[in-house]
Amino acid sequence: MKTTSHTLGHRAMLILALAGGLLMAGCASSGATTGSRNPRDPFEPFNRGVSEFNERIDDAVVRPVATVYRDVTPPLVRTGVGNFFRNLTEPWSLVNNVLQLKIRDAGETWIRFAVNTVFGLGGVLDIAGAADIDQHRQDFGQTLAFYGVPTGPYLVLPLLGPSTVRDTATFTVDTRANLLSGIDNIPVRNSLYVLRAVDVRANLLRASSVLDAAALDKYTFTRDAYLQLRRNQPRNKDTTDSDGDGYEVDNSATGAGAAPAADLAPPGPAR
Repeated sequence: MKTTSHTLGHRAMLILALAGGLLMAGCASSGATTGSRNPRDPFEPFNRGVSEFNERIDDAVVRPVATVYRDVTPPLVRTGVGNFFRNLTEPWSLVNNVLQLKIRDAGETWIRFAVNTVFGLGGVLDIAGAADIDQHRQDFGQTLAFYGVPTGPYLVLPLLGPSTVRDTATFTVDTRANLLSGIDNIPVRNSLYVLRAVDVRANLLRASSVLDAAALDKYTFTRDAYLQLRRNQPRNKDTTDSDGDGYEVDNSATGAGAAPAADLAPPGPAR
């Protein structure tokens, strides 16, 4: 199945996967990379401080809990958990596909949601994926990119991890649009938020171990991987323009390209 996807949780996995891939190319030039200033990261001292805070929380709480969850939960169950939470993002992806004039993608997104909700036990089973119905995930940040809004500077958010000014501005909209936020029972809703965060972190354990073992500046690799990921996702052209301030403007008025969306789940520290 071809997938065009990105989770704020799935995004974190892609960030670390990309960062892990960069390790092979970056080891030989790590001295030049470490300590270099990126014009898209004018708040680097602040961001590094927040990143260190996130790492401490991750080491003390999130990683140990995620490790236990991974070890005691069968892989098939974890797959079902991930499918369930991804299914909850499909309606908002549909809206953003429509806003970006991607009518075919919106149609397939609706079919995926209907099929998996009705026949996949509320999304636990990815029946649509087995039927080769593609995912087309979109978030509101990507919709703004479609209309030429630049990403703005890189930001690291407490507990939430990598972001940009544009993505931070749309975070509340994306979160409120997730079906999970519509659950009225607060204990149930919060329990599901915790489960989603733990499941996401459990899926990142192997990739984060690769970064931990590398003698590199993890902050720089995570930042560059995230910015590259978000730069490539929203656009539907083969080119991007600069807004003159050192930040990319993601043009996506024509053509077709991969445009995964956030899963609207906090990725946690990028470790």
